[in-house]
Amino acid sequence: MSKNREIEAKVALDQASYEAIVAAYPVKSDFKQSNHYFDTPDKQLKEDHNALRIRCFQDRAEETIKVPVKKLQETYHESLEINDDLTLPEAEDFLKKGRPSLTGNVGQYLLEHYPDKASQLTLFSWSKTRRILLDGPKGCELTLDQTSYPDGYQDWEMEIENDSPAAIKEALAEIKTRFALPVKSASMPSKNRRKLFFCFQVKALLK
Repeated sequence: MSKNREIEAKVALDQASYEAIVAAYPVKSDFKQSNHYFDTPDKQLKEDHNALRIRCFQDRAEETIKVPVKKLQETYHESLEINDDLTLPEAEDFLKKGRPSLTGNVGQYLLEHYPDKASQLTLFSWSKTRRILLDGPKGCELTLDQTSYPDGYQDWEMEIENDSPAAIKEALAEIKTRFALPVKSASMPSKNRRKLFFCFQVKALLK
């Protein structure tokens, strides 16, 4: 289990910009993961700006809830991440049932904050991501994601993470200038609509 406070800038990219940035900085790690998202039927977690997911990797899995925190700065996204390790068989069992784990620290948080709704949490969306971690400028770690959805749609995204908002600002400015990026927030309505669209597909599979 771990708890991490994150400060990060999220940037939506096109494929060409994504590939150019990946080629420009040293690669720390390159791996694939599947992402599975949960919420109540009335989207209570979304309403509270929380996000619950199970991610599966090649040889392990983890359950995570992201919760809002009192921001130390006003410019970039900030949240507390609570994680619990799962084995792949454990994760596959939860996903087959369409339910998250309600044990561990994530489960404790859910049962404390949603005592009447934790049992209603169900799988509503999924995607697959190739994630590349890079040593970026100004001591920032860059996370480059290429994500695909069941209908074949793809998107590309960059996260710039550091404990220092000033370092994130400088790194973002350098990358924007170097790669002529029209910087946009990655928290776009189209991404949220796509998750909601797949809600109906997941429900159909679980019936």
